[in-house]
Amino acid sequence: MRPRLRPHVQITRQHYRGKRWHVVHDPSSNAFFRLSPVGHEFVGLLDGRRTVEEVWQLGLSRHGDDALTQNEVIQLLSQLHGSNLLSADTAPETEQLLRRGRERIQKKAMQQAIGLMYFKVKLFNPDHILTWLEPIFRPVLNRIGFIVWALWIAAGLYAVLPHWDRLVSGFDSAIAPRNWGWMIVVFVVTKLWHELGHGIVCKRFGGQVPEFGAMMLVLVPAPFVDASAAWGFASKWRRMAVGAGGMIFELGLASACAFLWLNTAPGDLLHQLAYNAMLTASISTILFNANPLMRFDGYYILSDLLEVPNLAQRSFGMLKFLLQKHVYRVRNPVPPTSSISEAWVLIVYGVLALAYRVFLFITITLYLVGELFALGVFLAVWTASMWFILPVGQFVHWLATSPALAEFRPRAILTSLGMIAGGLLLIGAIPMPDHRRAVGIIESTAQSGVYFKTDGFVREIHVRPGESVKAGDLIVTLQSDRLAAQIALLRAEIAEAQARERDARTRSIAGAQVAEQYVQTLNEQLATLEDRERRLLVRAPQDGVVVGRDLDSYIGKFVQEGQALCLVLMPESLRATASLTQQEAWIYGLPPDAYKVELRRSSRPDEVIEAKFERTSEAGDRDLPHPALGYAGGGTFETDPADQSGTRAKRPVLRAYFLPVNEQGEARPGRLVTPDGSPASPGERVYFRFTLPTKPWLAQWADRLDKSLQGRARL
Repeated sequence: MRPRLRPHVQITRQHYRGKRWHVVHDPSSNAFFRLSPVGHEFVGLLDGRRTVEEVWQLGLSRHGDDALTQNEVIQLLSQLHGSNLLSADTAPETEQLLRRGRERIQKKAMQQAIGLMYFKVKLFNPDHILTWLEPIFRPVLNRIGFIVWALWIAAGLYAVLPHWDRLVSGFDSAIAPRNWGWMIVVFVVTKLWHELGHGIVCKRFGGQVPEFGAMMLVLVPAPFVDASAAWGFASKWRRMAVGAGGMIFELGLASACAFLWLNTAPGDLLHQLAYNAMLTASISTILFNANPLMRFDGYYILSDLLEVPNLAQRSFGMLKFLLQKHVYRVRNPVPPTSSISEAWVLIVYGVLALAYRVFLFITITLYLVGELFALGVFLAVWTASMWFILPVGQFVHWLATSPALAEFRPRAILTSLGMIAGGLLLIGAIPMPDHRRAVGIIESTAQSGVYFKTDGFVREIHVRPGESVKAGDLIVTLQSDRLAAQIALLRAEIAEAQARERDARTRSIAGAQVAEQYVQTLNEQLATLEDRERRLLVRAPQDGVVVGRDLDSYIGKFVQEGQALCLVLMPESLRATASLTQQEAWIYGLPPDAYKVELRRSSRPDEVIEAKFERTSEAGDRDLPHPALGYAGGGTFETDPADQSGTRAKRPVLRAYFLPVNEQGEARPGRLVTPDGSPASPGERVYFRFTLPTKPWLAQWADRLDKSLQGRARL
């Protein structure tokens, strides 16, 4: 045969890891292929007049041992022919072209089915629109423009960071169901701007953008453009610029929305829309688009930075090569690279990508099950089938039909069965330690809250946190000029009413009775006001130690009746209270003597305190025992932003109480002293480690999954 490249094929010279390569681009399908210098020379010599044999002999005479082998020649020609890049001196290949076109459509449909959570639909060719827009953006698409962009981002951060509390507290309103409609609209518009960035930068460097479409990212619509023409750019920095173009545009928009958010009033629609756009264009961009373990912008930037094309595909190929070589002992398996440094990059990335795929599947599934149970279960089953069951089927097919295993197929099958049996034995039969963890605080079993019993201004603080008090000792003195004036006025009214009563007694018995009742009513009012006056003196309800915030901060402030002031507790009678999520509901099903409890104080994490179970709460509620367990206090529980105390959790929390074990092995309230003699303080955060009865990992994972699904799906 005398084949040759089709005339529409474009070839670009590039360099990867110090070596020259040639990228073949097919504009009709927008597909790219990489050739080594020897392979590129071989393809270049196929001019339609030389036979394959003649070209191969020329390669042997020029390159010797570096020339392509016959198997490599056949593989190269097959790939080029299968991609419709070769024409030959044969009859028209209409049927073959149509068949390969159908195969490509079927392959694309299969890929769409496998990635149902990332479904794509092509809509139109946006190249003429981007050609019109590119000159408008061209003056800022340079080094000076990049510096201005960096200063703009820095200015936005400088303006918004002082308002970090407002920024964080607005997250709940942004993801609330009432805001979902606006959030989706803002997300689509923001991602349109993001994709415009990719397209404009690609056009700036001479690339074509032949496709605009929409995809469903876990049921959320998002636009996309095909900027893969950047793969043909000779400079890796230009390829990276195209990959980062969307994030550059989006972060610039986030900075603009930050200024708009700061200069609009809370409650305005424009204020909420600015917050939505700022959230979408910053956090989501950094977490998803910049993540190199997902095949978005960060992946392609990392691939170009490391100069490792087809990073994900070749990483999985590297793992398959290692499996074939070291486990199945396949003779002469072909590695995806001959470079040791590149091989390590592929191995590390392949392992991380596989682990992240499992993590992503679990987290997205749990989220969807919690929000949309039926749809979440369907997508979970479908994705599990496509991501995990389908590869297993392909593996079985490889075992049964691969020519590389022809001579020792029974051994390969036995090896596979042995690995499966060993894995099942390891995770499903061998008992393993089962450790669960939780966070909690130290509190007193004998404690009383101290509250302000009337309105007033704090005039004097008599004790400080950490000081001991007796029942009835004065803690705080309040002052209320209004109350004092009301008492003085009422006393004057009583004196006047008593005078009228005396005068009425000299005139008539009926008038005297009326005056007497009026004086009695005024005395009752005075008694009520005098009781409120006595309540201006806040006293200790019991013996103990004062615990709470800095009381001096109250001086001069107006406080209201019922507002919490501090706690008075007994430091000799302490226990540890664990706050548990739904995943730790196992504690209701195990007897206390079936598991071991160990505590570590946050101030002494190297010291272990043994404890035993006392009791649990009857049901979960949203009240945390201490602000230290919430996000604001450095804890792990998400709190309600509307609650200023920081003790109101967004989801129900279970509580379990544990008593320290003394030297005699008895569990009773005590000082919770670490082995070095350091006593714990009430309100201190502690970390629990529960050692449950040993059982196989599979049973442990099933139990954790069951509890997570129950908590999220509210079953």
